[in-house]
Amino acid sequence: MIDYNGRRFRGVSNTENGEVSGDTEFQYRQSGNIVTAIYSGGPILIGHLLATADESGVLDMRYHHVNTAGELLTGECRSVPELLPDGRLRLHESWRWTSGDGSSGTSVVEEVGS
Repeated sequence: MIDYNGRRFRGVSNTENGEVSGDTEFQYRQSGNIVTAIYSGGPILIGHLLATADESGVLDMRYHHVNTAGELLTGECRSVPELLPDGRLRLHESWRWTSGDGSSGTSVVEEVGS
């Protein structure tokens, strides 16, 4: 299983209906197969995610955040890890809003150094 504990990620790409940007940073924590993160930056004031990780490190997550417009948004996401040659992780995400318009999209977040 991939150990997400202590890793930090930043947005690399996102579909137009998403809010994560290159200014959004995620700080991950893990205990067993439970993964949590706090995130903020760009159009997101503060957010949290809660996920379970399978034996391959695939994350089944739910998230919520408040954006700079003061809106509280919620969603669900499946995040598939890719191990980069330098040992960092890239997460390929398929997500869907469970609030607002209910639209879906894809994004990529990538691990940043210490």
